[in-house]
Amino acid sequence: MEDLYQYDEEYRDTIATVDEHGKRIWIYPKKPKGRYHRARILVSIIFLSILFAGPFITIKGEPFLLLNIFERKFAILGKVFWPQDFFILALLLITLFVFIILFTVVFGRVWCGWACPQTLFMEMVFRKIEYLIDGDANQQRKLKKMPWNGEKIRKRGIKHLIFAVIAILIAHVAMAYLIGVDQVKEIVTESPTEHLAGFIGLVAFSGIFYSVFAFFREQACIAVCPYGRLQGVLLVKNSIAVMYDWIRGEPRGKLKKKEIQEDKGDCIDCKLCVHVCPTGIDIRNGTQLECVNCTACIDACDDVMLKIGKPSGLIRPTSHSAIEEGRTKFFTARVAGYTGVLTILIALLIVFVSGRADVEATVLRVPGMLYQETEDGYIQNLYNIQFVNKTSEPKLLTLKLENMPEGKIERVGSPTIEVPAKGKTDAVFFVKILPEKVKGIKTRLILGLYDSDLIIDEIKTNFLGPIKLSK
Repeated sequence: MEDLYQYDEEYRDTIATVDEHGKRIWIYPKKPKGRYHRARILVSIIFLSILFAGPFITIKGEPFLLLNIFERKFAILGKVFWPQDFFILALLLITLFVFIILFTVVFGRVWCGWACPQTLFMEMVFRKIEYLIDGDANQQRKLKKMPWNGEKIRKRGIKHLIFAVIAILIAHVAMAYLIGVDQVKEIVTESPTEHLAGFIGLVAFSGIFYSVFAFFREQACIAVCPYGRLQGVLLVKNSIAVMYDWIRGEPRGKLKKKEIQEDKGDCIDCKLCVHVCPTGIDIRNGTQLECVNCTACIDACDDVMLKIGKPSGLIRPTSHSAIEEGRTKFFTARVAGYTGVLTILIALLIVFVSGRADVEATVLRVPGMLYQETEDGYIQNLYNIQFVNKTSEPKLLTLKLENMPEGKIERVGSPTIEVPAKGKTDAVFFVKILPEKVKGIKTRLILGLYDSDLIIDEIKTNFLGPIKLSK
């Protein structure tokens, strides 16, 4: 079978969107249609609806998803995470990464074609608008070559105006995931000077999204996205991907009327699979990094096979092993290994999330301060304590010395510790201990954090005292 590909090996040396001089080749994919495309439309409607509704969905008063890197506050499925929960977020990211690896090993790049926001917006929103205004591929090419007359100005103006409006809408949704929908409402409804940073962020996001979907397009998947590059090390012969059945299709050749082609395969070299590809590749050359598994080539090929009386599935979701050997093995040693690691990570994630405290305190001795001897006979240290309330209810807290009941805790300022809902409070405390309880330069303390009479957290810290010389 190797001889079948000798004439087309040059595809490995270039990408379909760049010519021999390094100049970009603009892709005009033919309008897709077919059963896979109809399924993609349905999936896109569901995913895009969730994406746009996400900022407005709350679970027990908390956002469905919030990635506020500016205030270091994150919410996932209604669970709020703060900097103190960083290890949980790190574990979540590792778990997600392993899941992506496992998913890719088994199902290839199906995420890119069916769920990635870049592809959904590009192919199911912006490209659809372009087909509606400019027409199909050939009409778009003619429009590009057309001089700047009234028709071209009108179509270009309407299209890019719609593109800009959608880009602005996407920017506001993206910003809502970063800072919260309430803050976005304030930026939109109030003067830009009152929220200058947020206003600049919205303008920048709008410009980026407009540039990507109006001009950069498939280059985001081909040249920028690292996920496509990962396929080179993740895909194996048993991975499911959009593939051309070279055994059935080769040797390819043009179909001529009233001619029996017993010496040729089912592929009639119509190149429709190339014409509908949004990244401009020829799937018949084999699995390529540029392929996003959008299945447009499958629909085009199945339609041709139906017209010439051949069975569908010349291009289909399958594996290299299934085509070459007639079998597909999903649960390989690699899949088993990734599954085992993923199971362990998920178990750890469940343990840490379920055991996470709703209220936490971070205790740090004031830097540069030594111990002090008080007039009432105590030795005292000064501490900065930050209280974080992860719940949607305000908390009135108290601190107690668990292992030093004779000691005292005195707050500088107000004696009560009020922590607002989903907020934090910083306070300064003196901890006083009797001299005979001080064991040396460092004495271990255990502070109990109480909500009414219920202990909710224990914090361990060191108490600095005088050096005790041995007799």
